[in-house]
Amino acid sequence: MKVTVLGTGTSQGVPVIACDCEVCRSLNYKDKRLRCSILIEVAGTTLLVDAGPDFRQQMLTQRVTNLDAVLLTHEHADHIFGLDDIRSFNWLRQSPMDIFCEKRVAENLKTTFQYAFAEIKYPGTPQMELIPIDGCKFTVKGIEVTPIRLYHHKLPVYGFRFGKFAYLTDFNRVEPDELNKLTGVEILIICALRKKSHISHLNLAEALDLAGQIAPRQTYLTHMSHEMGLHEELLKIMPPNVQPAYDGMILELD
Repeated sequence: MKVTVLGTGTSQGVPVIACDCEVCRSLNYKDKRLRCSILIEVAGTTLLVDAGPDFRQQMLTQRVTNLDAVLLTHEHADHIFGLDDIRSFNWLRQSPMDIFCEKRVAENLKTTFQYAFAEIKYPGTPQMELIPIDGCKFTVKGIEVTPIRLYHHKLPVYGFRFGKFAYLTDFNRVEPDELNKLTGVEILIICALRKKSHISHLNLAEALDLAGQIAPRQTYLTHMSHEMGLHEELLKIMPPNVQPAYDGMILELD
């Protein structure tokens, strides 16, 4: 399995427009953080987790020409607003894109992208086939996916486990029964918004604590705001088996 980290950033934190913080001024490409998303590739099948506003740029940067399905963690703008650009893959596939999400998220998509679900559609609108998930394991073209129920303050969201790899973003709480579903995970990507506490995201200390409970071989941090600081500075304070992820990072798993 190949995991490509497409984005590690967030709209949360200091303003992006006209920002003059050290992260924005940095010349290190590892400090250039687009909105959170990952690509999973297994035996010719390609899955995307979340399609935020940077979706098109991420696909072009990684030269992605095949996409089999999209899995959505939740319905917030920074995780779905790139779905309009799914139409490029509709054209390549000559078929709708399978979108796996829970019922609440599907209803939100029908409102946000009402033109894509209208009875009479304008030619060229994105085509999406909404496939409901309910917390049970499901399979996408032979890839087994285990949803992990998380809470983004009071909003129920999903993380996903793919074999020995798990991706948990945009949350600050997980119940013990769901945590048990992560037993045996070897590679973990987990959100860490900033060093200070936050009402709906794990901060750095909380992310490190939860990663310690899951006990993977290696942990990578994502969904980092500017307030987390520079990549190289973060490396200096991380435990040996924890690193900040960066856009374009590639992980290979057996």
